[in-house]
Amino acid sequence: MAKIIPFKAVRPTRDKVSLVASRSYQSYTQAEREARLDYNPYSFLHIVNPGYKYDKEISGKERYQLVKNRYQEFKEDGVFVQDKKAAFYIYRIVDRDHQIFNGIVAAASVEDYKNDVIKKHEDTIESREIVFKDYLNTVGFNAEPVLLTYPDNDAISIIISEIQKQRAEFEFTTTYRDTHYLWQIDNENDIKVISDAFAKMKVLYIADGHHRSSSSSLLCEHQKTENPNHSGEETYNYFMSFLIPESELRLHEFYRVVKDLNGLTKEEFLIRLDTMYRIENRGIMPYKPSKPHHFSMYLDGEFYSLYLRKHNYDFKTSLDDLDAQLLYQTVLKPILGINDLRNNTRIDYLSGKKDIVNLKSMVDTGAFKVGFGMIPATIEQMKAIADEGLKMPPKSTYIEPKLRSGVTIYEF
Repeated sequence: MAKIIPFKAVRPTRDKVSLVASRSYQSYTQAEREARLDYNPYSFLHIVNPGYKYDKEISGKERYQLVKNRYQEFKEDGVFVQDKKAAFYIYRIVDRDHQIFNGIVAAASVEDYKNDVIKKHEDTIESREIVFKDYLNTVGFNAEPVLLTYPDNDAISIIISEIQKQRAEFEFTTTYRDTHYLWQIDNENDIKVISDAFAKMKVLYIADGHHRSSSSSLLCEHQKTENPNHSGEETYNYFMSFLIPESELRLHEFYRVVKDLNGLTKEEFLIRLDTMYRIENRGIMPYKPSKPHHFSMYLDGEFYSLYLRKHNYDFKTSLDDLDAQLLYQTVLKPILGINDLRNNTRIDYLSGKKDIVNLKSMVDTGAFKVGFGMIPATIEQMKAIADEGLKMPPKSTYIEPKLRSGVTIYEF
């Protein structure tokens, strides 16, 4: 059973939420970051980039302490206010393509994460886990929820629908033309119905945020050793999550681009590829695959379709059926010599939300030699891989929705 509880969020005031909310720091170009820092004193970017105040790049523990300082200043200035009563928060996004996402911001149990009630499908990098744990331990808050998904549930859906008939606490539209809404649920009966509904679920799945959840687990272990009166109910025993029903989750693919052909000529590469794939030259017109185990390839100014010769490939597990894993096992590793997908600098990734023409452009610049496209993984594949205790290759899925940082904040 999954333990999901309400918490006292720290939130911007209604009049400033549109100014505070930001995308993740890494998603901005340097020019975009500088523009927001120069002209918006309320942007959450001021908190996560505290060196801006001193016109200096600051890293490590010194940066963590300054992040904490900036955060406290936002609270002191009344930009952020903590709710007096624990609540669940309904978060709704209507994006520019009219896709609608509805979910609940809540606190999920670290113990559930450890016991595999909250299941994972991606590997994490230990060094990144430790860095983020140290960051959380210093700053004392988290502003980006882990994205969890659950089977559609009528009891939860009814409450969400009823609450959304009321005026939203927050409503703002971003420059990306996505509109965000937030409602607060602090009615004890509604909280109990939602908590009981999650308690009846045997498992939840991490859709996005594997490093954040793992770091929260490390933080919990650290805090336990520091607290002689540890009870198991302290805020560090939980991490902020955005729980969304499976039917509203959107999975996109990632394209792969590789800088060279591992010493092979174009002809040698195609001959090696022919062992595992039926290859057709599609010419200069952009080509996207439409079926599992089919790939598009862009090489030397032309698109190719690659159809797997299935008699040469052994499907033993649900992971073997995943196109990102299949491409790794049949092309990236044996032919292009890319063994470590996480650390090899010869490979890069491009979100499949972007047009296949973007992949073409990256290769045409000369920075990359070859690019590969595939269809998105499915929620069923993601769950099956997690259920078998297996892990997807990095950048197997680009998952929506993406929440804004700074709208709800969880303090430890």
